[in-house]
Amino acid sequence: MNRPVKRLPPLPAERALKVIAGRGKAVIVHLLFDGPMRLSTLERALPDISQKVLIAQLRELEAHGIVSRTVFAELPPRVEYAATPLGLSLAPVLRALCDWGRRHAAELGELDRLAEGCAPADA
Repeated sequence: MNRPVKRLPPLPAERALKVIAGRGKAVIVHLLFDGPMRLSTLERALPDISQKVLIAQLRELEAHGIVSRTVFAELPPRVEYAATPLGLSLAPVLRALCDWGRRHAAELGELDRLAEGCAPADA
């Protein structure tokens, strides 16, 4: 496994937030819960993130053991990204964050501003 690209905080909650915080990281991990994906598929699913940023986020997630990258010896080369077992263990955490985000939006009267993309915890 690669060495983490950034020094992580010593407090567990801060550490967890640092690993999944970042432009689209939680969404990337969520997408990979359904199985391996190629970079082009991730790009289509995340049109608001540039390829450069997407690759940087994937590299960070890989360095932290959340995502694996597999290069297939083909012409042209094919690369797939997948959630690792450690990454898959984030599923209940991300569901809980989505639920909390909905409650927060409801409390502030901003439910109409939420985007789709999270399954409810009971789903």
